[in-house]
Amino acid sequence: MIFFYVRHGDPIYNPDSLTPLGERQAEAVAKRLCLFGLNKVYSSTSNRAFLTGKPTADILGKEITQLEFCNEANVAKDFMIGEWPHPDQDWAWRHKDVRPLFLDPEVIAMGHDWYKHPKLAEYTFAHGIAEMYEGVDKLFAELGYEHDRYTGTYTPVNDNDDRVALFAHQGCSTVFLSCLLDIPYPIFSTRFDMCHSGFTAIDFHPDRHGVVVPRVMTLSNDSHLYREGLPLRYNHDDRCRF
Repeated sequence: MIFFYVRHGDPIYNPDSLTPLGERQAEAVAKRLCLFGLNKVYSSTSNRAFLTGKPTADILGKEITQLEFCNEANVAKDFMIGEWPHPDQDWAWRHKDVRPLFLDPEVIAMGHDWYKHPKLAEYTFAHGIAEMYEGVDKLFAELGYEHDRYTGTYTPVNDNDDRVALFAHQGCSTVFLSCLLDIPYPIFSTRFDMCHSGFTAIDFHPDRHGVVVPRVMTLSNDSHLYREGLPLRYNHDDRCRF
């Protein structure tokens, strides 16, 4: 199996939708994904994620299965620090008080127990990580791969050549992919990011020992934007063109 995680296109947050640019990005990523073909299409229950996946599903004649645990609003309850419109509100990996802790060697040395650090235990990270692990493990068990968190591997109970796409969010991606790849959240969230409509491809084919260690083949790929002549900049940041 190959699994694609796709961030939604350029958004309108209120009301939850896509800008005209976001719609073009959704069409562009659809053309790219349809070159591979998809067996299953998922999205979060957010409208902007659903709308990003819709061109792909329409072209392939697939229904979109929506996943509530991937809605960014649900993830934000445990990983967004502060309440809107407080000026200090931000995602944990960017928050002025939490980011230094995520980079602290003492926290990093705790590995998957990072949230038990005394300075992080006051937050609800433990609850958020548990909920995401539950959602991720259930989803991938349904797709044919059972997760062993202790070894960071998957057992191919029903190994297959399916191609599966999930359209979701940046904030969700840092937790979802952290749990999927068994990379502690402080390490993953501070070092990896995803542009609008960027897609990440993960290979689930077993190795020669019959064990699956998910391998990231591309992260936040934006080649579809290049092909369609759309702006190549990270989330409207003109300092970051590539």
